[in-house]
Amino acid sequence: WALHNTALLEVGAHPGSGEWDTDLRDIPGEYFDRGGEFVVGELDGEVVAMGGIRPLEDGTMDVRKMRIRPDCQRRGYGRAILEALHAFARCRGARKLTLHTTVRQTPAHALYRSFGYREIDRTQIYGFECIHFEKLL
Repeated sequence: WALHNTALLEVGAHPGSGEWDTDLRDIPGEYFDRGGEFVVGELDGEVVAMGGIRPLEDGTMDVRKMRIRPDCQRRGYGRAILEALHAFARCRGARKLTLHTTVRQTPAHALYRSFGYREIDRTQIYGFECIHFEKLL
């Protein structure tokens, strides 16, 4: 929870607590039991990076809750988390990955684009302008 809140507050993209956090309240049920994965990165025993992936339909998996503690960004944590999620998706036979992030999370945009994600749409989600990305595997 600390990482989730800190990362979003840092960029002014925290909508407060609500229904959008239900997956973090039950990671085993929302990720593992649904055929997904959730990974974390630690530094000195503290979680500084996290991300999850869940299947949708038709060979698509959705990357969710990518968070890197602000003082740990640009150290390879985001890349490592995303690589682990991509490896999981490939093992599960996914053909397409999707994700969304706010326009305020510019370091995330660069990371996703470096992995071959492309912007497909922009919408409002919980009061924030969000970019929807996808990547074909």
